[in-house]
Amino acid sequence: MDHKNSQSASYAAAGVDITAGYKAVELMKAHINRTKNEGCLDDVGGFGGCFGLPIAGMEEPVLVSGTDGCGTKVKLAILMDKHDTIGIDAVAMCVNDIICCGAKPLFFLDYIACGKNYPEKIAAIVGGVAEGCVQSGAALIGGETAEHPGLMPLEDYDLAGFAVGIVDKKKMIDNTKMAAGDVVIALASTGIHSNGFSLCRKVFDIDNNNPELYIAREELGGKTIAEALLTPTKIYVKSVLALLEQVDVKGISHITGGGFYENIPRSVPDGLGAKIDKSAVRVLPIFDMIAKWGNIPERDMFNTYNMGVGMSIVVPATQADKALAILREQGEDAYIIGEIVASDEKVIL
Repeated sequence: MDHKNSQSASYAAAGVDITAGYKAVELMKAHINRTKNEGCLDDVGGFGGCFGLPIAGMEEPVLVSGTDGCGTKVKLAILMDKHDTIGIDAVAMCVNDIICCGAKPLFFLDYIACGKNYPEKIAAIVGGVAEGCVQSGAALIGGETAEHPGLMPLEDYDLAGFAVGIVDKKKMIDNTKMAAGDVVIALASTGIHSNGFSLCRKVFDIDNNNPELYIAREELGGKTIAEALLTPTKIYVKSVLALLEQVDVKGISHITGGGFYENIPRSVPDGLGAKIDKSAVRVLPIFDMIAKWGNIPERDMFNTYNMGVGMSIVVPATQADKALAILREQGEDAYIIGEIVASDEKVIL
C-alpha cells in the first residue's frame, strides 16, 4: 500500500505520528506471514480480516470465540524493556479458553493501545503474537494499533485480542457424560502465566522496580524473579487436539484468574465435584516465593494462581494411562491430581 501522500504535521504535533503506524505495519509483515494457513484470503491492511471457513466433513460447524488480554503483566514487560513474548500471553489466554470446548483455533486479531507508537517496539510485540499463533495453529489476520497521547504515558501500552475457532457440534465438550470415578489430569504450567500480577506487583514491589527482581535465584533454576514472572503462558492447543482424537475427554478447565476454586468448577456439572489431591500438585518454586514473601495463605494462593497446573482435563479412569501417554508424547508434563466424586461442592481441595 502506498502511504507517500499520507502525513499530517498537525496530528503529529498533537502526539500521533501516523507515519510511525505505517512503518510498524511494514515491520510486522514478516511476523504475520509466519502464521498464514489455508483459511487466509487477503493480506493485512484492509478494513477487515477475511478468512475462509474449513467446514468440510462437519455436520454442524460451530464457531467458538474467546477474548482476553495480558493484565498487568504488561507492566513488567515495560519495566524490563522486553516486548517479544507478551504477545504469546495474549494469544494463549484466548486459544486456551476456546480449546476447552474442543474448538480448533482458526484466526486471531490483536489490539495494542500505546502512549506513543515506537515501530520497533510494536513489531516486537506483534512478533510475540505471531509466535503464539504459530504455536496454536491460528492465523493472525489483522489487528489495530492506537496511539493514546495524554491518556497513557508515552512508554506504556496495553495488549488484548480475540480468537475464533471451530468445532463440529457433536464433538463439543459439554461435561454431560462426566461421572464419579473419572480422573483429573493436570497439564503443567510454565509459571504464573497471565493472572494474579496485581498481587505479584504488590508482593515483589514491581511498580518501584525493586532491585531484588533482577538477582539470579538458585530456587528458580538461575533465573531472576523478573524472568520467571515474564515467562510466557503455555499454549496447550495442539496437545489437546491430539488427545481429543483418541480419548473420550469429558471436561477441560483453563486455570486462569481465580485459580482452582473458580476455574475447575466451570467444567464440572451439578452433583459432582473434582476432588484434588493437593499433595499431588507439583507447585512451582515461583509460587512458593510469592506465598513466602507476601505471607499469603494457601487457600488464597489456590484461589488466585494456577500453582503449576495450567489446565485440567477429565477423562474416564479406564483411559487415563492412554491420555497421559498421548499428552507426554506431545511434550506435556501431564500427571493425575484427583478424581471426580459425587458432591455438592464443585471443587474439593
